[in-house]
Amino acid sequence: MAHVAIFVGSMYGNAEGLAEKIRSVLVAAGHEANVYSSATLADLTTASTALFVSSTTGQGDIPDNLQPLFLQMQSQFPMMTGKLCGVIALGDSSYGDTYCGAGRQIDTLLQELNATLPVKRLDVDACEYFEPWEAAETWVADWITHLE
Repeated sequence: MAHVAIFVGSMYGNAEGLAEKIRSVLVAAGHEANVYSSATLADLTTASTALFVSSTTGQGDIPDNLQPLFLQMQSQFPMMTGKLCGVIALGDSSYGDTYCGAGRQIDTLLQELNATLPVKRLDVDACEYFEPWEAAETWVADWITHLE
């Protein structure tokens, strides 16, 4: 059984709703899971497994509620060797180069911190999926198979 910390970056609640759905799926699969809409670096470093679910704001920016954690990760650079992580990025492809920019930034930083990312980042396009769970369900099922 894994304990999964789900870190959410959300402006309008879509990413938070998806994170809650993922939490319920994890719990139903016998894992522990908590959703953090506001988190500290200690929340991340003490978690055995981390999943980031983030929308994108502005010009590919990380939402305000996740920005402090992201900045702490950048400045303090806590190596995450061996920590299983995942990234689900929500965005709108009509925004061009900034599409899923927050998720891309998080994914890049996790790789720099040497986190284990067994499943490639999922980019969910709001132009294709009104409900992000439709796009995320298969990805989540695959990611769960990597949990201990």
